[in-house]
Amino acid sequence: MATFNLPLSGTSTFILLGIPGLEADHIWISIPFFIFYIISLLGNVTVLFVVGKEQTLHKPMYLLLCMLALTDIGMSTSVMPKAFCIFWFNLKRITVRGCLTQMFFLHAASAMHSAVLVTMAFDRYVAICNPLRYANIVTNAQIAKLGLVGLIRAVLFILPLALLLSRLPFCANHIISHTYCEHIAVANISCGDIAVNRMYGLIIGFVVIGLDLTLIALSYCLIIRTLLRISSKKAHQKALNTCTAHICVMLTSYPPSLFSILTHRFGQGITLQVHIILANLYFVIPPMLNPIIYGAKTKEICDKVGKYTCRM
Repeated sequence: MATFNLPLSGTSTFILLGIPGLEADHIWISIPFFIFYIISLLGNVTVLFVVGKEQTLHKPMYLLLCMLALTDIGMSTSVMPKAFCIFWFNLKRITVRGCLTQMFFLHAASAMHSAVLVTMAFDRYVAICNPLRYANIVTNAQIAKLGLVGLIRAVLFILPLALLLSRLPFCANHIISHTYCEHIAVANISCGDIAVNRMYGLIIGFVVIGLDLTLIALSYCLIIRTLLRISSKKAHQKALNTCTAHICVMLTSYPPSLFSILTHRFGQGITLQVHIILANLYFVIPPMLNPIIYGAKTKEICDKVGKYTCRM
């Protein structure tokens, strides 16, 4: 049986099936996804525009919101345009290099998104536990450095996924039952041994999410300990209000991410169609909701958006 290795086969292609068994409904399925995607782009671009235009918003917290918006755009845009090509035009072919590139960017954007949420937790910890030193500890330069660390971490963790895939042999089966090139979905069609791929993917998933969730939990434990020492209910309420948006964003991000990672490996009881739809929702629902959550909970953002809307 003929085989090929990815580094030597730039003209080879894979076929993304979309949602197997629901091909006749691809157009209808694409409508809510397209609406969610457009709303997410509009919301995140609005955040970037408003913060960029307003000098008064050039502060660490709003720099973090811009970083979150960029990762949201990266996550959704790495997946949805190709999905729409499949749904609308039946363009299912993707080059091997294109597949590896998509896989790298979607996983790297997800890892970077998690790093931004950790940095936001650190920002809230300092703001509540060390308010007098906040301006000295949390600066724009410091946030930029933490963002760069998160980006380097994402690249170093995700690049080996692409390298491991590039070493696998692929035989007659080039068909991927998905709308995008997810690491394990691509590895599963190889005719070689994918034990290392499975193990590394699982380790990276739990190291990134597990470590980040541990750091976030530690931040909130310290925040709660500080609040318990304060007798003022008004101070309690104010502190909790500053954390509400961050908690909501985490709830829209981490559970779907963990669900997607686990079902790719252990979700035999979940139908393929349900898994693919839920996996795609992960790339549009959080990016759509995040700017809405922070826009509603951050008065300065809400006021500036209102100002620019009135000018139109």
